Amino acid sequence: MPHSLRCCLPFLFIIVLAGPVLATDQTPVQKAWDVLDVGLKEKSLAKRHDAVHALGLLAGDSKAVAMAEAALEDHAVEVREAAATTLGRLQSTASIPKLQLALNDKELPVVLAAAHSLWALHDKRGYEVYYEILLGERKGGKGLIAGQEEMFKDRKKLAQFGFEEGIGFSPFTSIGWEVFKMVRKDDVSPVRAAAAEVLADDPDPRSGRALLLSCTDKSWMVRAAALDALARRGDRAYLNDIEPHTADEKDVVRYTAAAAVIRLSGPRAGIRLPAEKDRNGLPLVPGNAGK
Repeated sequence: MPHSLRCCLPFLFIIVLAGPVLATDQTPVQKAWDVLDVGLKEKSLAKRHDAVHALGLLAGDSKAVAMAEAALEDHAVEVREAAATTLGRLQSTASIPKLQLALNDKELPVVLAAAHSLWALHDKRGYEVYYEILLGERKGGKGLIAGQEEMFKDRKKLAQFGFEEGIGFSPFTSIGWEVFKMVRKDDVSPVRAAAAEVLADDPDPRSGRALLLSCTDKSWMVRAAALDALARRGDRAYLNDIEPHTADEKDVVRYTAAAAVIRLSGPRAGIRLPAEKDRNGLPLVPGNAGK
């Protein structure tokens, strides 16, 4: 071996060792974004669905908006539906044109989610879908959903479909992927998760401590709801306690914790978001409480 190469070997060894150390030297916020980015690229559509739903905690964040808009192009109906719903939760008026395009989606869940978000963003195009749902007929011209007119006319079927897909027809509008499989088997966890959402609006510090305790609940639904509520309370004091939950074994809990870390670490910290409610004033289970 040449003498010059032997002299360089110690330095090459140091460089090789230093690489991984530098790659992992990230802040909690950078790690949290990585958690969400990995979730959005998962092969599992359930994981992608729950990751994009978690972005709904980050209203006003342009990166979260860009991620949700990209998810509108996902090949899975469920992910596109979650993306359309999330853009409404993000209060992204800049995404209105993309949501209007989503009204042309061939799948009913995506159209309904886009319509609900457009309605939330005060865009009149959303009302066209609700009109068709209400009366079972079009305002005029081509129907919004080619070949699915019968779905709109069959109100019982539509209501059932809305419940199963979580598109604005039940008190559990914003739930995630698995909750509908459990809601009829477990009547306790959904109610407790809804209670956690209500506590997001309660300024009493005791409620904050109760939510923090619930982050370790045996029910994944309650853990996710508690983390969602803590993020909405906007109290930066809970940040260090939330961060370990970005390693939770349950996907949706992990994604929700990651979004909570980002929210409480940025300019949105200290801003209390009201608990989400349906049109009847009923609390909604957080968007991430389904996995």
